[in-house]
Amino acid sequence: MNDRARNIKVMNRFDLTCRLVARLTQEEAVIGGIGNTNFDLWAAGQRPQNFYMLGSMGLACPIALGVALAQPQRRVFALEGDGSLLMQLGCLATIATLAPKNLAIIVMDNGIYQITGSQPTPARQADIVAIATGCGMANCHWAADEEDFERLVDLALAATGPVLIAARIDDKPGVGATRRDPAQIRERFMQGLGVRQPIGWTSPEGTVLPDGH
Repeated sequence: MNDRARNIKVMNRFDLTCRLVARLTQEEAVIGGIGNTNFDLWAAGQRPQNFYMLGSMGLACPIALGVALAQPQRRVFALEGDGSLLMQLGCLATIATLAPKNLAIIVMDNGIYQITGSQPTPARQADIVAIATGCGMANCHWAADEEDFERLVDLALAATGPVLIAARIDDKPGVGATRRDPAQIRERFMQGLGVRQPIGWTSPEGTVLPDGH
């Protein structure tokens, strides 16, 4: 692990995810990256505003950016692992350039590709917070401990520009497993964002609309 993060407390991903979800009271959107980050978001509580990424490594931040730009009134969080973020570092420069006021990135950094066999990631040599700062994101922080993590989440909920929070985590496996139903995940998320109505939704005129309307 890089020197800048060496003295940061090693925390638990599921515990931090639960702490995040507990602070979401305004239908904030959360995009979970693949693997254990995703599994822990699923286990922390089902929310229609959660999107569970399946099989597309490194795309949590780009998708979260798209949601943040499309719905600027909604706070959006991307939950990502260190290996996945390092696979798509260019998104940090794009986020810094577009500077959405409502986007926060939380990076769960254990320095390994845990779900594929715990191979080491380049994050052991690279400081994710320093990289994001160098890309032009002004509000980037390592979470010192659980209390500091909650403080930083509160900061992100009130920020007027993009925020990146990095947390050192242990190598405990994810809790549970996300149900692998991409169509259902997509539909529920779109309904949670208010851009698609549930099946059998009744319009203000009293008409029951079929699926897909």
